[in-house]
Amino acid sequence: MRGPPGPFDPRSFTVMTGMDRTLRVADRILLSLEGGLIFLFLPVMVILTFLQVLLRGLYTHAGFQWANALMGHLDWSDPLVRLLVLWVTFAGASLVTRDHRHIKIDLLASILPSRWLPLRDMVLSLVGAVICGLMVKVGFGYVHMEMEFGETLFLNIPAWAGQIILPGGFAMIMCRFLIRSLKQAWALRVKRR
Repeated sequence: MRGPPGPFDPRSFTVMTGMDRTLRVADRILLSLEGGLIFLFLPVMVILTFLQVLLRGLYTHAGFQWANALMGHLDWSDPLVRLLVLWVTFAGASLVTRDHRHIKIDLLASILPSRWLPLRDMVLSLVGAVICGLMVKVGFGYVHMEMEFGETLFLNIPAWAGQIILPGGFAMIMCRFLIRSLKQAWALRVKRR
């Protein structure tokens, strides 16, 4: 029995179908979004955190009053960094879901015969997508509540604007699970032919 085709195996050069193409485009769009969020927010987090530590050290250990005054003007940076941690975490969670490296409890792999594993992966991906879909719904409810309360985070930014990552992040992860389940379904369909 031969293993899966390698990158130069003629079996791996299949005709790309419309479904295949659509899934690849969706994957690339999500990858760009996730990578863009991380690329944009991670340096901001590092710079703001470094600046806070530097200013705190200059004031505490060197006694520079201007550092304390500047920290007072940057009081918004700490809540911003905490919020960006949430955004980067969701983008990273979506990326690890893409690579199938997320946390999982895998009891069925040792019980089921190996020929059933692709079907199991498809079903579990669908279940993951449904759970994430429920979290998207709950997240939108939470954001809607925040909009009604009208609270602000910092610099008069509405609280809901920062928390839109809750439904957005779960939506990205849900799309990753849906893409995987569709790929598995397609692979099962092609395998049966």
